[in-house]
Amino acid sequence: MASNEHIAVIRAFNRFYTRQIGLLEDRLLHSPFTLVQARLIYEIATRRGLAASDLAADLGMDPGLLSRMLKTLVADGIVARLVSDTDQRRAELRLTETGSAAFDHLDAASAQAIGAWLSTRSDEECSRMVAAMTEIRRLVEHQPAAVVLCEPAVGDLALVTHRQALLYAEEYGFDARYEALVARIVSDFVQSFVPGRERCWIADRAGTLAGSVFVVCQSETVAKLRLLYVEPAARGEGLGARLVDEAVCFAAACGYKTMTLWTNSVLVSARRLYEAAGFSLVAEEPHHSFGQDLIGQTWEKSLVATPSPAAT
Repeated sequence: MASNEHIAVIRAFNRFYTRQIGLLEDRLLHSPFTLVQARLIYEIATRRGLAASDLAADLGMDPGLLSRMLKTLVADGIVARLVSDTDQRRAELRLTETGSAAFDHLDAASAQAIGAWLSTRSDEECSRMVAAMTEIRRLVEHQPAAVVLCEPAVGDLALVTHRQALLYAEEYGFDARYEALVARIVSDFVQSFVPGRERCWIADRAGTLAGSVFVVCQSETVAKLRLLYVEPAARGEGLGARLVDEAVCFAAACGYKTMTLWTNSVLVSARRLYEAAGFSLVAEEPHHSFGQDLIGQTWEKSLVATPSPAAT
């Protein structure tokens, strides 16, 4: 449920942004058109076969209000109503020659205005604003952002340590000794890195860390999966399974015979991922670590393909 603070911040941003982009002006971009008229012109210019009913539904406009606005645009010679080529009962909206010229002017003026607005910002600020706007739209439309798995950049491994320490403290009550363990694993990975046999994947979503997983060499034939985690905001989208699959495929391609991992029974979601990926629980042992009484678990997966009956 939204808090009063959240509501106030969003309302303040709306007031700020409408002023910044000139939505409070009587006419848009010094043209003879209001903001709504300009939007109708844009939709008609960029979409073929558009009927008034389509506009009303897509823009959430009252059909009566839309009809009156279209009558004005038709009377001004901006928009024409034409019978559809495929359905004689359907009237489609098209821009006239005058309307097309008006659209070209509005489109160029809008691009120029935004360009001038951005020209006073650095490239980094522009990138951050675009990323923030993209994220706002994604959240409003309830669309999952694309997640890219990439090599760690400078600072990523420290961020992985920071985020895992915080999340495990919040979700499982682990104390600072868990952070020390993660820091040691990350340090060992960097200091003893074996090219072509070890790897780390950083899950990046719109420039934000969404998760990670590591593959390290335990022996010539055994690879170890370590530090798998997914940020709460990225859970439920299949990212955990994707990270595990990347780790398993990499280990198999490297020629390892077995992949192993150590976890704790309280990490229920992670255990489900391992089980779904074909790992089997091979050992359990109670221990007291990170300020908690835990049950440690060792899971293993064979990376050697079992021959099919036809091949034997």
